[in-house]
Amino acid sequence: MRNERMARHKGLTFYEKKKRISREMVREIFVTLFYCFAAILLAFVIVFSVGMKISSIGVSMEPELYNGQEVLINRFIYRILSPGRGDIIAFLPNGNPNSHYYLKRVIGLPGERVQIINGYVYINGDLLAEDESYDKIADAGIAETEILLESDEYFVLGDNRNMSEDSRSGNIGPVKKETVIGKAWFKMSCGEETMGFVK
Repeated sequence: MRNERMARHKGLTFYEKKKRISREMVREIFVTLFYCFAAILLAFVIVFSVGMKISSIGVSMEPELYNGQEVLINRFIYRILSPGRGDIIAFLPNGNPNSHYYLKRVIGLPGERVQIINGYVYINGDLLAEDESYDKIADAGIAETEILLESDEYFVLGDNRNMSEDSRSGNIGPVKKETVIGKAWFKMSCGEETMGFVK
């Protein structure tokens, strides 16, 4: 007993005072739980109302997107902005709900004149400056003659120009804005390809 008193006196005791749970501590726990719940709820809302995941089908967008590669689509952005030249958009050809989603790059904008001459794209009579990695176009399709895009139409091409069904095809043609689902913004890993933002 004497040794125990001496140990307590020297601060060497194992007998700890029980800590009381204060109101502030309880309040802090509830606030933390509330913020965690709100963050999870917000994430679900963003994913289901703004985001969408689709798969790239075929080789038409190589080397940017590969066959079977999953792509996240931003469905909200085009409610505020309009598709820009160079954007990769997801759309239903001619608005057909029974079709799979197409992923193509925007080349021509509303009101522009688009024509493919000798394998190269011309916008309003001027040669479109593009990355040299794109193949020379072998088949101009309906763009052999100049196409005037309406106020809600976009001319789209696949990055793999000679292996793509796009606005050059008579059964697709210019893409109406109302058929555009959203913008491709993030690609998942596929085989040896790593995930990352869509360029």
